[in-house]
Amino acid sequence: MNYVIIGNSAAAVGAVQGIRSVDNAGNITIISDEKYHTYSRPLISYWLKGAVSEDKMLYRDSDFYEKNNVETKLGVKVTAINAAEKKVILDDGSSVSYDKLLNATGSKPFVPPMEGLEYVKHKYTFMKFDDAKAIKDEIKPEVKVLIVGAGLIGLKAAEALEHYGADMTVIDLADRILPSILDKDASAVMQSYIESKGVKFILGTSVKKFNAGSAELTNGNTVIFDMVILAVGVRPNTELIAKAGGKVNRGIVTDNKQAVEGLSDVYAAGDCTESFDITSGTQKILALLPNAFMQGEIAGKNMAGEEAYYLNAIPMNAIGFFGLHIITAGSYDGNAYVETEGNRYKKLVTQGNELKGFILMGDIKRAGIYTSLIKQHISIDECDFEMLKNDPLMMAFTRERRNEKLAGGVGNG
Repeated sequence: MNYVIIGNSAAAVGAVQGIRSVDNAGNITIISDEKYHTYSRPLISYWLKGAVSEDKMLYRDSDFYEKNNVETKLGVKVTAINAAEKKVILDDGSSVSYDKLLNATGSKPFVPPMEGLEYVKHKYTFMKFDDAKAIKDEIKPEVKVLIVGAGLIGLKAAEALEHYGADMTVIDLADRILPSILDKDASAVMQSYIESKGVKFILGTSVKKFNAGSAELTNGNTVIFDMVILAVGVRPNTELIAKAGGKVNRGIVTDNKQAVEGLSDVYAAGDCTESFDITSGTQKILALLPNAFMQGEIAGKNMAGEEAYYLNAIPMNAIGFFGLHIITAGSYDGNAYVETEGNRYKKLVTQGNELKGFILMGDIKRAGIYTSLIKQHISIDECDFEMLKNDPLMMAFTRERRNEKLAGGVGNG
C-alpha cells in the first residue's frame, strides 16, 4: 500500500501515527513545500522572542520519520492531483503514485487588495517559520511596526516583537480585538491588558492607502511605520482538491471518516477542511492544532483499513498573550453566567439543560471539566451546576457520572 500525505504539520503527523497503528508495512510519503522537519506552528512567536530554540520547535522527535519508515520530500510543491491515475504532480514535473492520499495542506494568509502595498519594502505575514526568520532579520529596537489585524496571529506577532522594544500599532476593521474567540466584554479586558504592555490599537478602521513608510486609514488617521505585518486572516488551501473534482465549500467537505466527498481514496484533515460543530449544529472550519491532529489520525486509520470516526468536534482555543491566558470553547449563543474581576473573566453559556460554550481568562484551571460537559452532552441537571460555576470539581457530578468519567480517562483539565 502506498500512502501519500500532502503537508507536514499536525494533521500529517496524526495520519502517520494513525496509519502505523494499523499498517506497519505500507509505504508512507510526506510531501511539503516547507523545507523543515515537522514543527509546531504556534511556537514561531516564541522562537521569535527567544523563548524557545529551533530544536525545541519540533512537533515530533528528530527521528520521527525514520522510526515510522516515512519517506519525505521537503521543499517540494504539489501542483495537482490526478485522481483518475491516482498520482500527485510535483512542481518539477515528476509525479508520485498513491493508493490512498491525504490532503493536509492547512491554510494560507489572506492578504486583501490594498492600494500601495507593493511600495512597502518590509512587509510580512506571520504563519510559517520562514516568516518569523525574515522578521527577525529586520527587527531592531524601537522600530515602528504596523500590524494589520487584531486576531490571534496579529497579537501573537505583537507579543513576540515586544521582546525587541518595537513601537507597535495594531489596526482592525472590527470594533474589538480577538472577535473570533472573545465576546465584547472579554475583548475589552484583554485589550486593556495588552495596552498596558505598550501596544496601541486603532479599531473600526482599515488601510485606505499604503505609502512607502506610512498608511492612510479610512478613519482619516495616518500611521508611520518601518515594518508592516499582515495578519488580516487565513484561507484554507483547498485548490488541489477543488481542481481534482472534490467537494469544496469554504473548506474541503469530508464525511466523518475524513474521506473527501466526490473523490475515491482521497482524504483531507486539518485547517483546510470543514467539521461539524456539535455546539452550533453547523459545518465550519475549526482551525485548531489538536483538531488537525485528531482528524489526521482518524484519516490515517481509515486509509489503512480500520473504521474510525471523527465526532464531537467543537471550536476550542487555548492561548495566551503577554502572560494572560485564555481557554475558549463552543458556542456563545444562549443563557450566560459571567464573572469578572480585574484580568479574570469567566463566561458559561447554556442552552436548555446543556453547557454549550465558555470563556475562561486569567484563571483557566479545570477547563477540561467544562469541555467534557459540552462534548459528552452531560445534562446540567445531573450535576451541581452552582458548584461548577464557581469551583469546577469532579465532586459536582453524581457518583455514577464520576465513576463513568474516571473510567473513561477524562481528566479535570
